[in-house]
Amino acid sequence: MSRTQKMIYISLLSAQAVILGIIERSIPFPFAFAPGAKLGIANLIIIVAIYTLPFKDSLKVVWMRLLMTTLLGGTISTFMYSMAGAFLSYAGMLIVKFVGGKRVSIIGVSATGGILHNLGQLLVASTIAQTWTVLLYLPVLSFMGILSGIGIGIAANFMMDHVTTIQRFRKAHEEKKSDKNSKRQVADTLA
Repeated sequence: MSRTQKMIYISLLSAQAVILGIIERSIPFPFAFAPGAKLGIANLIIIVAIYTLPFKDSLKVVWMRLLMTTLLGGTISTFMYSMAGAFLSYAGMLIVKFVGGKRVSIIGVSATGGILHNLGQLLVASTIAQTWTVLLYLPVLSFMGILSGIGIGIAANFMMDHVTTIQRFRKAHEEKKSDKNSKRQVADTLA
């Protein structure tokens, strides 16, 4: 995979995440019993980025999505909520993927992201409101985050298995990781 191919891939993932975010914003709240709950369909692209790109490159996708979505119709407050949710979700998904290894599927990683995204947004809301009672809404949003995370995880799993470009980038990413691990093992053996 050349540097140009990687840059194009990062740009395409970012553009897709922005488009999905804008489409989702135009959909009215689908859950009447949980105001503010969203499906999080842009997270589908972030999961694909996590599984097909190194850390720095997948972080670029998160940043570009966040900035472009805000510039195309957001406000400072939506940026704060989105940033807290996006980065807490991203960090949590990376940790679960790294610690869980092969034992945690894409669906589990996605469900973690759904819960943590809601937690990040509620933490910002409680800071702005200067009260922790806002966090009492967390169980409802966590339930919705788990459900949407499972759905997004199933879609991401399907994309990983059926989209050849994603398969190529995932294979290249895994080969690069295994090369680094084998070099570390050799270095540890020699030390």
